[in-house]
Amino acid sequence: MAFMEAPSEDQRDGKLDMSSLIDIIAGARPNFMKVAPIIHAMRSRSEDGGRLRWRLVHTGQHYDARMSDAFFEQLRIPAPDVHLGVGSGTHAQQTAAIMTAYEGLLMQERADACLVVGDVNSTMACAIAAQKLHVPVAHVEGGLRSHDWSMPEEINRRVTDSITNWFFTTSRHANDNLWREGVEQERIFLVGNTMIDTLLANLPHLRPPPFAEALERGKYLVLTLHRPANVDDEGRLRAQLEAVADHAQGLDVVFPVHPRTHSRLQGIRELPENLLLVEPQPYLEFIWLVKHALGVVTDSGGITEETTVLGVPCMTLRDNTERPETVETGTNELLGTDPTAIPPAMERLLAGRWKKGAIPDKWDGKAARRIVGILEDLLA
Repeated sequence: MAFMEAPSEDQRDGKLDMSSLIDIIAGARPNFMKVAPIIHAMRSRSEDGGRLRWRLVHTGQHYDARMSDAFFEQLRIPAPDVHLGVGSGTHAQQTAAIMTAYEGLLMQERADACLVVGDVNSTMACAIAAQKLHVPVAHVEGGLRSHDWSMPEEINRRVTDSITNWFFTTSRHANDNLWREGVEQERIFLVGNTMIDTLLANLPHLRPPPFAEALERGKYLVLTLHRPANVDDEGRLRAQLEAVADHAQGLDVVFPVHPRTHSRLQGIRELPENLLLVEPQPYLEFIWLVKHALGVVTDSGGITEETTVLGVPCMTLRDNTERPETVETGTNELLGTDPTAIPPAMERLLAGRWKKGAIPDKWDGKAARRIVGILEDLLA
């Protein structure tokens, strides 16, 4: 089947009947950075005579009007063609609501392919709904494995990959995982990392947040925590915050507080004075903070990829990672969730003895273009 050119405004308003369509699914904040370069690449190809058309579907899994609008504006993402408006809920409630809403959309106007990214509930839910209606699924970041079944993201990855037609992978580790699980080589495409496409494209546009006037470049740390293993237990959360801040040798520790973490902080009366709690930051401001930090302490997988490319030392407070290339090749070290592992690592960082990393293969800003080219061939 052939794709037609990306729609004009008149076509998006339904004034022309077009028979080919690819859905691009986004549901949570990390998804925006992954779909943005794909949309830009599709638009660029259409201007050169390419035949991909898309429909951007925002499930509403995570929706904060202020932050969502900022991300769409900063990353130059067009307004979603469809907003499913699912909202929050338990994992089962949210997954069921997304499946129901997306199924309804497909039954109203069928797509020729469904492109999902990452490992959030929207990824799995839309993949299931699409396959039930015999719509082929392409998974960007397919093959990532932490092998930790206590993580909802790991369940989402495995379910999604079990019903995916085409896998766009970020590393040879992901390829190996898929091969071991019996996926045929011709369905796996090592394309690079669309998160890094977004990072490299936006480096010239980074801007400091207002509070950055009080920070000295290279003389502060960035901290992010949101995973249940780190924030659900108040005692562990307090111990980790103190281990970072108390061993920072007086440096400021900038802590953009995730909504999940914010609720847990309410029970902690006294926090270290050098711990600067700030709201979650828009993309350009957050990457500015990371780029100019002495180091980053996090439990986020995506941030470890960004620090690797930026050459910024990174400590991951997790017992496992689905992105081992950030440890083997990049600037990341896996410390685990025991707070006692933090002080020795902080000492090495502050003494200038952190390892020097390199950039993984194909993390070169061209992943989205590779994806679009492959999709054109697959769907021709």
